[in-house]
Amino acid sequence: MERAPGREKSLIIVGAGIAGLSTGCYAQMNGYRSRLFEMHDKPGGVCTSWQRGDYTIDGCIHWLTGSAPATSPLHRMWEELGAVQGRQLVYPEVFMRIEGLDGRTLVAYTDTDRLQRALLELAPEDKKLIRRWVRAVRAGTRLELPMRPPELAGVADKLRGFMRSLPFALRTRDWFGLSVSELAARFKSPILREGFPQLGVWPPPLELSALFMFVNLGYICAKQAGYPVGGSLAFARAIEARYRELGGECHYGARVARILVENDRAVGIRLASGEEHRADAVISAADGHSTLFELLEGRYVDEGLRGDYQRLPVFPGLLQVSFGVRQRFEEVSPSVMGLSLPLREPLRIAAQEHRRLLLSLYQHDPTLAPAGCTVLKLFIQSDHAWWAALSKDPQRYAAEKERLADQLLAALETRFPGLSSRVEMRDVATPVTTERYTGNWRGAYQGWFPTPGAMRRRMRKTLPGLEAFYMAGQWVSPGGGLMPSALSGRHIIQLLCARDGRRFVAWRPRERPRRAPGRAAAPAMASLPVQAPRAERSTP
Repeated sequence: MERAPGREKSLIIVGAGIAGLSTGCYAQMNGYRSRLFEMHDKPGGVCTSWQRGDYTIDGCIHWLTGSAPATSPLHRMWEELGAVQGRQLVYPEVFMRIEGLDGRTLVAYTDTDRLQRALLELAPEDKKLIRRWVRAVRAGTRLELPMRPPELAGVADKLRGFMRSLPFALRTRDWFGLSVSELAARFKSPILREGFPQLGVWPPPLELSALFMFVNLGYICAKQAGYPVGGSLAFARAIEARYRELGGECHYGARVARILVENDRAVGIRLASGEEHRADAVISAADGHSTLFELLEGRYVDEGLRGDYQRLPVFPGLLQVSFGVRQRFEEVSPSVMGLSLPLREPLRIAAQEHRRLLLSLYQHDPTLAPAGCTVLKLFIQSDHAWWAALSKDPQRYAAEKERLADQLLAALETRFPGLSSRVEMRDVATPVTTERYTGNWRGAYQGWFPTPGAMRRRMRKTLPGLEAFYMAGQWVSPGGGLMPSALSGRHIIQLLCARDGRRFVAWRPRERPRRAPGRAAAPAMASLPVQAPRAERSTP
């Protein structure tokens, strides 16, 4: 077992999602004694998979930002967490296929040259705008995120960050503040006007920031965002193993009911069982809304933070309908997100009308299905409140899920004739399922939705008036996702090390620490967030 030397200060971490596991790993590397408390019986939170007979349904990963070695500091972070070693990573040649009712298809390739050629062939009338858009995507391939938390960034760090992001800023300056749908409206071609919002994965009425799309596509086209074969739970289990190897403690089936506070200082937690645990500091990597308004009873929420939870949009509830099919789909190229399929007649699902279906085919991960079979999964944004009301009547709730699976399977038959006869498994997970198993407020599995306005906000990691308490995860980073969650855990321990006068260290498995944690020379305390509001979010 690896253990960093130095005086141990105790930490309690609420939630064993990716943010909580990352926080725990870096805590152990830096001489803190940490304990993770998770309400579920397994790690990962939203980053999970589940079994249905011989099939595995993956509930999270489509791509992992920072997956490729090269010189990426994000890749080194995943190696430090033990997440990618020995894991096969797949880089599909296609991001998404967007099919039209007129028979034409917009193929978004993950090679920028090929992407540009395909778009120009499809819509030569938009030649100038297509080339500008592809140049912006290329600029996104060279983006680098800072590995130091912004609270510790000095003048040199800020200047370095500015220079690194300048090419991207110059390429996207005309689109700063635009949503993906507003950008799409600038194209003349009908297929591009309809198809481009689909590239944001969440089409209107949600107003995804165009910058967020450029960043995502940039990493994907840079081959820095592969899919880890084995899926989400296996990925989370690898980080859990790293945490245990470093000496961390995991407590499952341990729902936290209260964060204990004495004299405006977090001192521990009380479990739903009544059991109490004490520590020098508490870090919540759990749902932001639950943390603030339940575990802390709303006592440390200022008007700005309360306003965020009242007004900022969150990711919509997600309806995931999966089928295990006795068939391979060799005629469909593997892709990151799958197929966007048009419907000749709109479907009404949970009081919302849908004219397209987003279908992922997991033929690129043979571990999820028996030989010769494939898992298909539909992703549909769906109203959490509607499903929550229906779930109060378990019989109606179950019947609606079955009816919906039948309806969607019939819709897929128009694209894949004979599909129904080859279905061996079906599964329906609603936004209420997400909330029940992960604790995510309103089933918002990635926290704040990255609208143009939200992308300009910087969520802080501490609360006004409360000492020895931090928040990590998706609610401190608009847009959420695996990489920001893991990075937020690293940032929290960097902040703790600075406050405690320790040198922050991190190493990969089987490496020796480059230096032992010890007293650091004069940390710049003035640059740290002494009493900072904002939200957190993450674990399940």
